[in-house]
Amino acid sequence: MNDIISPENLVYKKPDLLNDTHMHYCAGCSHGMVHKLVAEVIEEMGMQNKTVGVSPVGCAVFAYNYIDIDWQEAAHGRAPACATAIKRLWPDRLVFTYQGDGDMACIGTAESIHALNRGENITLIFINNAIYGMTGGQMAPTTLIGQKTSTCPYGRDPKLHGWPLNLSEIAVTLPGTCYVSRQSVENVASIRKAKAAIKKAFTASMEGKGSSLVEIVATCNSGWKMSPVNANKWMEENMFKQYPKGDLKDTTNL
Repeated sequence: MNDIISPENLVYKKPDLLNDTHMHYCAGCSHGMVHKLVAEVIEEMGMQNKTVGVSPVGCAVFAYNYIDIDWQEAAHGRAPACATAIKRLWPDRLVFTYQGDGDMACIGTAESIHALNRGENITLIFINNAIYGMTGGQMAPTTLIGQKTSTCPYGRDPKLHGWPLNLSEIAVTLPGTCYVSRQSVENVASIRKAKAAIKKAFTASMEGKGSSLVEIVATCNSGWKMSPVNANKWMEENMFKQYPKGDLKDTTNL
């Protein structure tokens, strides 16, 4: 079909970097959309042959099956450490991590915070769906107060389970970060803003301005036991109250 479409009439096409891979994510999951945005930004920057992604354990572990770039798989939570080494050895490479909330904000908290604080010229893409999606829907560090999971079936209680960890707000206070943004991908307007945030973060890392964190507030309709439509509605009604969207820090022009 693409062979008979005149270039001037082409409105949209799948990014060339996206492989023809059978989608393993659950229907309605936000990961697929974020994969597409990452691929589009890399292509637009002309960095197809100079990008290294780091994917650790969790739902995002198979990111390397979808985007045709160089990948390094990391141990659980250690993606920022691997990305640090790659970027220091290859400073001309675009280096980013792709991590979930359990990976980045729980077992990998130390690696995340210290890489950001050091000002490593890498981007951390943080998919926050407030639950452990791959392993059975357990409570995550980012699970909302009152949210029910398999390990807090009556809802998260701060007296029993502690408070949710707002990693982006922590990143804002770190001197090494140059750009921190929280976005989502539940509608066209949000998708455009999320893509712009990813591109700004990638550009800042290539310009040597410091660490960037792009948090994507995401759905996990399987873990939440909701349809994709209801999951998006629940996210808009609940998650955005605790995780307000927008740029939280931007010193890229200073």
